[in-house]
Amino acid sequence: MSLSGSVADIGAWLAAALPDRGLYKLIAIACIAGLARGFSGFGAALIFIPLGGAIIGPKLISPVLLVIDGLATLGMIPPAWKRVNRREVLTMAAGAMLGVPAGTAVLTLMDPLLLRWSITVIALLLLFLLVSGWRYHGEPHSYLGAAVGLVAGLFSGAAQLGGPPVVAYWLGGKTEFTKVRSNIIIYFAISTCFSVASYYAGGLFVDTVFALTLVILPSYTIGLFLGSRLFGFAKESTFRIICYGLIGASALLGMPVLDGLLR
Repeated sequence: MSLSGSVADIGAWLAAALPDRGLYKLIAIACIAGLARGFSGFGAALIFIPLGGAIIGPKLISPVLLVIDGLATLGMIPPAWKRVNRREVLTMAAGAMLGVPAGTAVLTLMDPLLLRWSITVIALLLLFLLVSGWRYHGEPHSYLGAAVGLVAGLFSGAAQLGGPPVVAYWLGGKTEFTKVRSNIIIYFAISTCFSVASYYAGGLFVDTVFALTLVILPSYTIGLFLGSRLFGFAKESTFRIICYGLIGASALLGMPVLDGLLR
């Protein structure tokens, strides 16, 4: 088969697999979500899932984010591994190993409209948890880490929203922010492996997911790169306020009653 024929086949496949609306909006949303993820180590799902779900539905947007985030963040793993607290991360990952399949079952079986409303409510509640400033200030314990991993895994399997419980647990201690960020990155690298296996078993990896990945991945990667660079220059408090505002706006705009604004 000639090169031109292969390109034509790929083009035909993309044309058939891609959604017929909202693609440019998804690309822009992915860049903003990547910016938040690159800076803080989390936050992409709280921006991307509510808004993207309003455009193409939660059963497509969750596996799309899983794939693009898993691919785009590979370069963040080696430097994070040098600073990570391996025991704490592996303990939390053990809980996620049980939570992710349960969340995936929710994503697969729940009515899409009800799931979208649930995502909106959960995103707003998790945002409130982050903005409130509440953190766990006690000593880290294996059973608490595993319990947090279980809850985070459940949210990750259902909607890739596992970040805030993890952040609320780890940021409350005396560990410096750079080490916490490394813990978050490595934890989600492991959690992503669980989600890939679970989503595959649930039949969520359809052609549209991979077509969207090809189109959206460059935008998300650019946002991730810029966010990683900002981590060394921007004030943590200032950027957190910006991220919180974006997360709140995304959760509200992602409500089903406001679908006309995104479509």
